[in-house]
Amino acid sequence: MSKHELNGKRFAEMVLLGANHLSSQSDMIDSLNVFPVPDGDTGTNMNLTMTSGATEVEKLTEDHIGEVSGALAKGLLMGARGNSGVILSQLFRGFSKHVKEYEKVNTTEFANALQAGVETAYKAVMKPVEGTILTVAKDAANFGVEAAKTTDELIPFMEKVLNEAKESLERTPDLLPVLKEVGVVDSGGQGLVTVYEGFLSALKGEELPEKKTPNLEDLVSTEHHKMHQDFMDTEDIEFGYCTEFMVKFENDKLKDNPFDEEAYRQELSNHGDSLLVVSDEDVVKVHIHAEYPGEVMTIGQKYGSLINMKIENMREQHTSLIGENRESNQPNQKTEVKQKLAVVTVGMGSGIKEMFESLGAAIVIEGGQTMNPSTQDIVEAINEAHAENVLVLPNNKNIVMAAEQAQDLVECEVKVVPTKTVPQGMSAMLALNFDTDLHTNHEAMTAAMDDVKTGQVTYAIRNTQIDGREIEEGNFMGILDGAIKAVNPDKMKAIYELLENLIDDSEDEIITILQGEESSEDEVEQIEVFIEKNFDEIEVEVHQGNQPIYSFIFSVE
Repeated sequence: MSKHELNGKRFAEMVLLGANHLSSQSDMIDSLNVFPVPDGDTGTNMNLTMTSGATEVEKLTEDHIGEVSGALAKGLLMGARGNSGVILSQLFRGFSKHVKEYEKVNTTEFANALQAGVETAYKAVMKPVEGTILTVAKDAANFGVEAAKTTDELIPFMEKVLNEAKESLERTPDLLPVLKEVGVVDSGGQGLVTVYEGFLSALKGEELPEKKTPNLEDLVSTEHHKMHQDFMDTEDIEFGYCTEFMVKFENDKLKDNPFDEEAYRQELSNHGDSLLVVSDEDVVKVHIHAEYPGEVMTIGQKYGSLINMKIENMREQHTSLIGENRESNQPNQKTEVKQKLAVVTVGMGSGIKEMFESLGAAIVIEGGQTMNPSTQDIVEAINEAHAENVLVLPNNKNIVMAAEQAQDLVECEVKVVPTKTVPQGMSAMLALNFDTDLHTNHEAMTAAMDDVKTGQVTYAIRNTQIDGREIEEGNFMGILDGAIKAVNPDKMKAIYELLENLIDDSEDEIITILQGEESSEDEVEQIEVFIEKNFDEIEVEVHQGNQPIYSFIFSVE
């Protein structure tokens, strides 16, 4: 094995070990989240994202680093979850583009590829923040470019890149004051360092603590199909087979049938829905819900040979999940004619889901704090909405980037309303007008989301200090638009202090209370009495949200 060149096989080993190491450290990375709320998800999101990339790499047998990195980039793109996952996908997207034509790379090209990844990731983030994964990636890449000038052996080179990444990680609290206050390093940066540790160990032929990479079918696909199929009855599934396959291009067939991705996508769209088509020079990957999978695959055979085929009977899956005899609850009525406009939104909790549906949402993706939907989840929801124009409401700051990434992967026109909370999403929905166009609705809904204040009540999962407050594990916290305003071991006292910060009696008119899983009717009554006593001009509405994590969510307008 060459000490000076990195081929596809060796890079694949680096990716797989990096993914396994990230998987084994994901809980630790979750614990680095600044807010001590029980939704630490950076490690989880990066783990699921990297697992998606590693799954694609594992399918390959080629020894071409351009092909391997291309598969990694595709897998990361479709599996990206949360801001950290999206940034990770962009880092390796840029890396992949740089090495696309290379069969092998030396340290100089490897360093340049890392640099290209950083440039791509920075462009993908509207307002880059230093002291995050971006900084760690940038410092490591810059150092790598200089190191490559004097180091032509891969292992010493990767050691230097990793050491600089670790030092940059240790510097993140100096760049982001909130990290220093809490006493942690950046969680996304730690995730990247963990991946690089796996890279180096693979180059050295060392073993890291083993932990099997999660199977994406268990972690993602099953939950995705379960959440969407529960919206319909079995007989309402129009296209019954979830079909996935790849076509490996063959030159003799391409001579008679030149491949055009857009034309191929259009042809397949006549045979099903939930269509995804991703291609490069050598292969095209297809995901489609079809009634006749054989016909779809036959079309693909015009361009080459079929590989990695998988067909699942969704009607049987659906029957086993919910049972044939459950009561019908708003079955999903598919039609051949697409509707003009639809809304896809994200929410956790049966009550919140019902509220979004009552306001006009076509698809509610189950997700939020503990499980951010991936780019592919959002893409499939957009396709399932079956509309010419789609508005997407993430309702969580950590889902906005995945939603924006998804809008570039579908055929219909999509705009993201960057809602960061459920109340913002509901305020935006109230501004929705199905009689106007996509652009007008996007402007109106974006403006409307700024008219609401959001309060949330949850509990601390560890001791910490933030915003000048000492917080002990088990304390209840009141959060106002992302800032902790109340901390108290007594839940009701924390709620009262939050409400005092949240409500302006001279300007606000209505407060909506979303009651979570971890709340009681007695607590609701106490809150209503407190508001009536202290803010007699405020109208109160109470709804059962059934959301986890937050015992109460308050919306004030």
